[in-house]
Amino acid sequence: MRKSRFTEAQIIGMIKEQEAGMPTPEVCRRHGLSPATFYKLKARYGGMEVSEAARLKALEDENAKLKRLLADTMLDNVVLKDLLGKN
Repeated sequence: MRKSRFTEAQIIGMIKEQEAGMPTPEVCRRHGLSPATFYKLKARYGGMEVSEAARLKALEDENAKLKRLLADTMLDNVVLKDLLGKN
């Protein structure tokens, strides 16, 4: 996944600005992003605090690491089965 140019704190700050009453196009113009990107970020981070967003990021990183470990283990199993089947 592409790394965002905004931190979680900045994203949550933008969402709070919009929720405080600033029009969405103005928020987008101030921060240099499209309304589509803003709404995508709002769907992901809306209603969160900075600490919750950091925890979400940590859990996503851990999940990706565990998925890689599982894939490596499954690949090792396939290789071992192939070696035993050929003998």
